[in-house]
Amino acid sequence: MSKYNMYVEDVSVEAVFNKLGGIDGARRFLRGELVLSVPVRSWTAENGISRFSVTSDGATGPEWINWFDTNDYQLDDDAKTLLVSDKFRPTNGVTYQVCVLKGERYEDQKRITKEICADAQQLKLSEPPLELACLIRKMFTNERVQEMGLCWIVIMHKAVKLSGALRLLGVACCDGVGRLRTYYAYPADDWNCEFGFAFLASQVSS
Repeated sequence: MSKYNMYVEDVSVEAVFNKLGGIDGARRFLRGELVLSVPVRSWTAENGISRFSVTSDGATGPEWINWFDTNDYQLDDDAKTLLVSDKFRPTNGVTYQVCVLKGERYEDQKRITKEICADAQQLKLSEPPLELACLIRKMFTNERVQEMGLCWIVIMHKAVKLSGALRLLGVACCDGVGRLRTYYAYPADDWNCEFGFAFLASQVSS
């Protein structure tokens, strides 16, 4: 028996059997009663840019904090401060066309805030609102963000000064815990290649 066949018999077949729900699920599949489908990916990716859309639902900052707490997401103190500040302006029924510029687009020495913003300007992208961080965090599990090849998505809104430092709101997905947190936002700050940077293309109200 070849090494490949041993792998199929010892690992893959058992995994498929379990995924179908054991003997009952396997029998239903063979009878045509169980239909398998490939999940539809909710974003597209090309040239180091992931694109997707999200639609606002009118949730206020305090309502988002409650939602995150209820769903076991962690927020740092500065993120909470931003959500309850007058900088957070909720909308309802606005569809945002999101472009996430992936860190892999840039050479290490070019992966700094001012270069990323210059790239976005050349692509005719615009600054997103603070609420985009909440909408992305709700839409994508950690696993889905990692499928994009990212561990973090920073929302490139107008930087806000907190505790004497400029900050950006973002999503963190790299340690098994869903987080909403803030990041420093100075022009010369450099970033890891597993960061993504969220801007807006056109947007329409539904």
